[in-house]
Amino acid sequence: MTKQLAIVASDNFRLQAIQYPAAGGLKGRLIIAGATGVPQGFYSRLARFAAAQGVEVWTIDYRGVGLSRPASLRGFRVDYLDWARLDLAALLDHVCAQGNGPIWMIGHSYGGHALGLIPNNDRVQRFATFATGAGWHGWMPPLERFRVLLLWNILGPILVYAKGYLAWSMFGMGEDLPRDVFFQWRRWCRFPRYFFDDAELPGLAGQFAQVQIPIRAINATDDKWAPPASRDAFMSAYCNARLESITVKPRELGVPTIGHMGYFRPHCEALWQQTLDWLQTPESVVI
Repeated sequence: MTKQLAIVASDNFRLQAIQYPAAGGLKGRLIIAGATGVPQGFYSRLARFAAAQGVEVWTIDYRGVGLSRPASLRGFRVDYLDWARLDLAALLDHVCAQGNGPIWMIGHSYGGHALGLIPNNDRVQRFATFATGAGWHGWMPPLERFRVLLLWNILGPILVYAKGYLAWSMFGMGEDLPRDVFFQWRRWCRFPRYFFDDAELPGLAGQFAQVQIPIRAINATDDKWAPPASRDAFMSAYCNARLESITVKPRELGVPTIGHMGYFRPHCEALWQQTLDWLQTPESVVI
């Protein structure tokens, strides 16, 4: 049975997390770091799948999202990077305190950005991420590029100024987002290498270069937001990690489409199993 509990970040913000206990003997602990505007419940199928195989799983809603959202997003201030630096860091501290054994992470989109931002990421043994890319419209196919530019430059600002936050749910793209997250996200998506090209954040490349664990980055060829080229532009920042890039063709998995969100739907169970097997690979095995 799942357990919902509060995780308190270092700035005393209370976040809501969910624990999925492992069935049988405990093989390790897994944190799922979600995408922008995606509530943790979206990852429950993968979490239950892993828990049934002896992996204790933890998910969390970042501040301003899902169960960690305040009564109103109007006037709610948040630094987009704090979802990793504070929120995921607090969850990782909590999971580490549960006992010994390996700790793994799976990221989705922003979750792949997050690893290099988490100050205590040295506690993670292996990391796999789906749909992580640089966000730049130039990596996207033409029609998606047009839609994204329309969102960044016209629709998004109108909604933010009218409501005080991005009413992201109106587009069927996930939950509403705090104002600050929208403007930071929009700014970084103007750069081919995302926030690594932002002159106001000169130290980020050095942080990512410190990560040395095995990483597997998985992107589908039909992912319009994070195609393989976008992945390569971002993931190259993990320059000292043992990085393995996996490009997935949906039909090779026997599914018609994956896109940006389909990695976590039931038709991708084969991909889940491959990822869980890889996360549990002994370090002595050469991959």
